Amino acid sequence: MQQIIIHVDMDAFYASVEMRDDPRLRGKPLIIGSLPNERGVVATCSYEARKYGIRSAMNIKEAYRRCPHGIYMHPNFYKYKAVSEQLHRIWNTYASASQTIALDEAYLDVTDTAKNWETARQFAHTIKQRTKDELGLNCSVGVAYSKTAAKTASEEKKPNGYFEIPTPEAFVDLIIDRDVRVLYTVGAKTAKKLHAAGIHTVRDIRENTDEVIRLCGKHGQWITQIAFGIDDRKVTPYRPEDAKSIGREVTFQKDVSDYAVLRDILVLLAFCVEHRAKRVGLQGRGVTLKLTYADMKQISRSHTIPQTDSAVTIFCETAGMLEQVEQRPVRLIGAGLYNLTGEEEERQLTFDDIIDDGIIVDEDVRGQLLADLQQRYGLDFAANLEKIYHYEILHKTVEYMRKYNLHRRENGGGER
Repeated sequence: MQQIIIHVDMDAFYASVEMRDDPRLRGKPLIIGSLPNERGVVATCSYEARKYGIRSAMNIKEAYRRCPHGIYMHPNFYKYKAVSEQLHRIWNTYASASQTIALDEAYLDVTDTAKNWETARQFAHTIKQRTKDELGLNCSVGVAYSKTAAKTASEEKKPNGYFEIPTPEAFVDLIIDRDVRVLYTVGAKTAKKLHAAGIHTVRDIRENTDEVIRLCGKHGQWITQIAFGIDDRKVTPYRPEDAKSIGREVTFQKDVSDYAVLRDILVLLAFCVEHRAKRVGLQGRGVTLKLTYADMKQISRSHTIPQTDSAVTIFCETAGMLEQVEQRPVRLIGAGLYNLTGEEEERQLTFDDIIDDGIIVDEDVRGQLLADLQQRYGLDFAANLEKIYHYEILHKTVEYMRKYNLHRRENGGGER
């Protein structure tokens, strides 16, 4: 039996939630992300804002240049996550398998639950109606024979759209003369490479398969398959253990030159990474440090470790790597775990383990790290750790630490 897959995608999700909750925002160019006087990018924006050329991931300064009269707001991730859980509960009712792509997007396998195209069509319209009636939000829905076609279908009539692509032939007929970027697996860099070789449309891909594969390798093989409408992938429910890495990073509103402050911030990042790892039951065998300097040069460092999810280990490893990098002003810092596994291997501790500060898992050490931060910055980090795990509070705390240290230095405190 041919697969029947529904792809559901919310329309300007964050902005739509805010407009639902505050009718005064409706019909206005609403930009969710950083504020114009901050560093950062656009997370999403209303369709009214998109008329000015504003899009997700655009630098917030450029967005403000294009639309200075827009309404700019920080995202409220607590709210969006709660709404997302409500959305997925509605959608999952109709599927035998659901693959969550983001807070506002999912693939639904309705092959066995619908059994035929007509019922799948009814499911799709019911999903749209329930999403509107129960949550006051619009979504775009595509029904198709494959995941690629379903995603293409949901994009076809946005916003608040519905479209069907029942066969590979229908998929090819729809996209054959469109730019290669219509294939969602073709990003900007790949498209540039294909365009340079004279391959501009899906038809060009089909007529130059060998050249596409030569240019793009294994990825090129996948691109050529999609160009012919071939996609047999199954809807696979997301499992935490499928994640390749877990990390947390922060961007400063002004560059940080004091590496003692960066070291302090690594403490908070380490606790955030530990929290996320424990929440999904994962441990890592490697730790990463990520930096973006003021000139936008990015570097990363990594170190293999015995399996852990300990904040102490993550901090000690990243702090050690921080000491080895070139010390110049930093715009962004991040910490993470990689080479993840869901099962903790049992092994006997060696003498080296016991004396190696990098892997001590000790409540006294954890407490001391937070106590040291409290002494330096005057905040009760231990009591507020649960709040700091949240994105917005973490960023506010880090900005407080940066400004506090700068004020201390300007008033004669010097660098630590």
